[in-house]
Amino acid sequence: QVQLVESGGGLVQAGDSLRLSCAASGLSFSVYAMAWFRQAPGKEREFVAGMSRSGDITSIASSVKGRFTISRENAKNTVYLQMNSLKPEDTAIYYCAASNSGSRYFVPRGEPLYNYWGQGTQVTVSS
Repeated sequence: QVQLVESGGGLVQAGDSLRLSCAASGLSFSVYAMAWFRQAPGKEREFVAGMSRSGDITSIASSVKGRFTISRENAKNTVYLQMNSLKPEDTAIYYCAASNSGSRYFVPRGEPLYNYWGQGTQVTVSS
């Protein structure tokens, strides 16, 4: 069966960096667009960053643009989220998701367009 397993979360201080990883199995990784979403306490889950299946188109939420980058390594069936200059408002559970919607250059932002989800990894940023 399909599994997406996130890792790399933790407790850090404001200004620190973290790199999240999401290892996928049970699917043809290269034909899926991949994305990261997050859900803070008391808030709805929101799109953070996504990368097309082609690997050359990315979409980044304005709240993290310039601080977060997404990348993928198809040979390892893994997608990464590099998070720099972390802020307390970045505190959330971060989820990895896979989508086979649209063309190979498409990066979906809507949750319904994602077929598979990981269980999430907690990121806590202290001030």
